[in-house]
Amino acid sequence: MAYSGFSRPDSGFDFIALRRRKGVTEIVYDDGVARRLVWRVQGAANEGSLTEALAHARREVRVLPALYAELRKRSIAIEAIAG
Repeated sequence: MAYSGFSRPDSGFDFIALRRRKGVTEIVYDDGVARRLVWRVQGAANEGSLTEALAHARREVRVLPALYAELRKRSIAIEAIAG
């Protein structure tokens, strides 16, 4: 299992990462308090685009809305699998 993760530099709480499990790419979000969400990336998404989307989202105050906007902008489909 490989991880590529980012934390919010100012809060230290929000954590967002890419991971590969059994050949499937997943996005993991943890707010450090009460919420852990996992999404499966649908189709063949460029890992560079995914990494850029996560990096941009983690710099924003509202990480999840920024993540959804970045994924939509890049036409990357996700499916919720845990949360």
